[in-house]
Amino acid sequence: MTDLWLPAGRASDGPDPLFVSPEMAGWSYTGLRVIELSPGEARTLVTGDDEMAVVPMAGSCVVECESQRFELRGREHVFARVSDFAYAPIDCELRITSAGGGRFALPSARATRRFDPAYGAAEEVSVEIRGAGQASRQINNFLEPEAFPADRLIAVEVLTPEGNWSSYPPHKHDEQCSDEESLEEIYYFEIARLPDRSRPEREVGAGFGLHRLYTIDGAIDLTESVSHGDAVLIPRGYHGPCVAAPGYDMYYLNVLAGPGKRRMAVRDDPSHHWVRDTWHAQPKDERLPMVTAD
Repeated sequence: MTDLWLPAGRASDGPDPLFVSPEMAGWSYTGLRVIELSPGEARTLVTGDDEMAVVPMAGSCVVECESQRFELRGREHVFARVSDFAYAPIDCELRITSAGGGRFALPSARATRRFDPAYGAAEEVSVEIRGAGQASRQINNFLEPEAFPADRLIAVEVLTPEGNWSSYPPHKHDEQCSDEESLEEIYYFEIARLPDRSRPEREVGAGFGLHRLYTIDGAIDLTESVSHGDAVLIPRGYHGPCVAAPGYDMYYLNVLAGPGKRRMAVRDDPSHHWVRDTWHAQPKDERLPMVTAD
């Protein structure tokens, strides 16, 4: 079986700290590349059979695709603000240039329909506060099906304040039926240590959290400590929770795609679904939203 937990650096590709293709993952649709550019550096890629987004993790950039040119303001880091992004269709030569340098995620999906290159403004990203109490978290629905057009690609960001749980209750999306969509998924994590008396600024890259993935038959049973730059592949099974350790905020980018409709239809583990019914009596965490487009 393909390794499902990819510690930072294990799936590097030359200068790129992370590269997951459908072939490498052993599935058919979902991919992710994370690139790092030095100040003034440019990278040219050909999307081929993949539709792709350019999402700044840290830094700003200019994205050129066909005759379109998009200036992405980006952000200092993922805990600073909601970012703008660019979308590139299949069969496109994509050029990314960063005057100041930075780190950029390129979520992708194998696609057949061709859309136009497009820009997504940070101010138009729908920010959702999901859950309640210690299961409160922030979702940035930037490439969610109702938010932005694409063929198969779905991507959202999740921010979990220190001590909270997200991706909870555990849920799955590995069957094609009326209330569930078959979707391959990648989690990409970034972690930050909170400021304290000795460190007045948040320290991005320090700390850890936890991630759980399992199947009822026990064929998959993964509980791992995840750190900055790690990725987890979700071919099937229930996944969640993701737990942000006390003292450390957690961010993850979810990338999803599958053979059916482009929709987010999931089913909770029946053993834990009841937890949702308790949320109405609990307040949302007042630390949320952690970031906005401002």
